[in-house]
Formats: sequence, structure tokens, C-alpha cells
Amino acid sequence: MKIYKLEKGIAVESDISGSFYYFDRSDWDDFINRDNLYDWLKNEIQAMQKTDSQWFEKQKILPPIQSQEIWAAGVTYLRSKVARMEESKESGGDTFYDKVYDAERPEIFFKGTAVRAVGTEGGVKIRKDSTWDVPEPELTLFVTSSNKIVGYTIGNDMSSRSIEGENPLYLPQAKVYDKCAGLGPCLYVPKAPIPLDSVIRMEIHRGGKKVFEGDTQISQMKRSHSELVEFLTRECSFPQGVFLMTGTCIVPDYPFTLQGGDEIFISIDHIGTLKNIVEF
Repeated sequence: MKIYKLEKGIAVESDISGSFYYFDRSDWDDFINRDNLYDWLKNEIQAMQKTDSQWFEKQKILPPIQSQEIWAAGVTYLRSKVARMEESKESGGDTFYDKVYDAERPEIFFKGTAVRAVGTEGGVKIRKDSTWDVPEPELTLFVTSSNKIVGYTIGNDMSSRSIEGENPLYLPQAKVYDKCAGLGPCLYVPKAPIPLDSVIRMEIHRGGKKVFEGDTQISQMKRSHSELVEFLTRECSFPQGVFLMTGTCIVPDYPFTLQGGDEIFISIDHIGTLKNIVEF
């Protein structure tokens, strides 16, 4: 199942029939925060208003978040470790990333709330005080208030690498600012966990031309999804559930940096494509 948060109401795309169903409901938190979300949806769509793809294409899709927080995990792929070590070498912070990759405890940090997130077709920002900025495509988990993974979406973890590279303690400034997170286009709710051979792809277009592309499989993650959730929820409770970005290994090499007007396309098998435009 795929759930879309709309400007008015909620749409559900059935994984069985491919049909769309409309739910005239505004309480997104209550709708998604269910441990049995897939089975509940399968039953609920029987009473929902059935519609078609033409209707759906006319709807405005919002980021699939309301009261939830967004957290993120870092250095979960080998490529991410290498990139972070490269950007922090001059400041002497490169060994921190080497150590956290091999440590029992993962790097987990706060990314934002709905106020700082944009959905598909939304504009993301790069900091004015940064000189090296990249998007980071990430499989994002939706975890219920009882710490169960019930859904997935696509995350764009915008990152100011020049600020983070200057000093690892500047990570919050490099990661958290207005429009720093892309999320969407939907919440994918499968019957079983997403296959580990699912592919994450990213393209960046500038002036109508492709200037970057890369892909990887989710299986390349060093840490498991359940491991990351266990650390996140050890001493944090999330009454409405939480979104957890799981890290990336698709990192544009230096000196590539985002510019205003760039279009970012992030696709993950089974979920869809998140498109963000870098604002000037």
C-alpha cells in the first residue's frame, strides 16, 4: 500500500488492485500510527471512496508528516565513512567517522520536524554561509509509537559539507535549517519488510542536463534497520511515531556542489520518486 497525504484528505493506492481510494480525513498522525497499519488499511479501503489515477494526478501531495520528528543516522555505509573522513581531514576530525563506523553505537542525530520538511516538487535550501552542499538520498523508516517499523519513505538529507568538515561539532548547523529535509512522495506500507536488494538512485539535473547520477542497494548498509531503531528509541519516546533516515552512500565527489535551480531526483524501488528543486 502507498499512502499519500493530500492538501485535503488522504489517498491510498492499493498494492493489490492498483486503484486509488480517497479518505476524507485530516488527522494524519492517528491514521499512520498503527502497529497493524497494512492489515488495517487493507480492511479500511473497502469502505473508502474508490477513485482513479486521473483524479489523483490533480491532487497536491504534501510531505507524509504531521507531528512526527525526523531523525537521521550517519556513517551507515562504507562510502559515507570515506566521504566524511575526506571532508574532515584538515580539521583533524576524520578519525571520528572512522571510529563510529566500527563502533557498537551508531551516529544518530535530530534532523527536524514538519516545519523544516518539504514534499515532492518542493523547494529545498542550501545555507548561505556554506560553500559545499549536497543532497543525501536515504531510505527513511516510519516507526510507530511502540517502536515498530510499519512503513518507508524517501528522505533527502540536505547537508552543508563545508560546515560539517570544518568541525564535527558543527553537525547540527550543517544538517538542521529551513527546508533542510525532503520527504515523500508517499508512505509505503508493505506486508513484509522492504527487500534488501531494493535500489536507491539519485540524479541531479542542472539547466536540463544530468550532472550527477549514482545508485546503490539497501543491502550495502552495515547496520540493520532494527538496530538503528533500537538505539534511537532507547531513551526517546515518540507519541505520534518518528521518521528515521538511515544514511547514504551516494555522495557526489568534491568539488561538486549544489546550485540554485538544480533538480534532485531520488528514487527507491517500491516507493517511487522524490523530486526537489534547490531554491535560489
